[in-house]
Amino acid sequence: MTVLSALQQELENEAKTTRKMLSIVPADQLDWQPHPKSMTLRSLSIHVAELPSWVRMVLETDELDFEKNPYSLPKINTSEELVDFFEKNLLDCRDALATADVSTFDKPWTLRAGETIYSSDPKVDVIRMTFSQIIHHRAQLGVFLRLLNIPIPGSYGPSADDMSFA
Repeated sequence: MTVLSALQQELENEAKTTRKMLSIVPADQLDWQPHPKSMTLRSLSIHVAELPSWVRMVLETDELDFEKNPYSLPKINTSEELVDFFEKNLLDCRDALATADVSTFDKPWTLRAGETIYSSDPKVDVIRMTFSQIIHHRAQLGVFLRLLNIPIPGSYGPSADDMSFA
């Protein structure tokens, strides 16, 4: 298995769970946040849904400078819109990987805010970190949903909500 095919397989595996999680985000709770330092449910969900789009950015650029690229959330108000946004980004990610030039995978990619450098790593590592970010933020989303008393789907097997305890 090549590095590229391993990345493609991992993307598909994680997409299944991500799709399940995003599909149960309640529209009437999007502005809820568990703590003032936490994102809102809307911001967190949108971030999970947008992360696949980072793969093309990493493959086609050498850096992201937050000072030159201010961030704004797309307008998303329902779980259907959220899943559609994820599917659009997932398709773009699949295409980016399918056409990726693996000879650039060792080239550095930098995340910064002006002069402050947060990280500078080989592109292949940043793609893996992007997948890890999807998993990390999806887990946060699971906690948010649990706090809202919403049953959580299983990720790598059944969740406590999927199991019947007799």
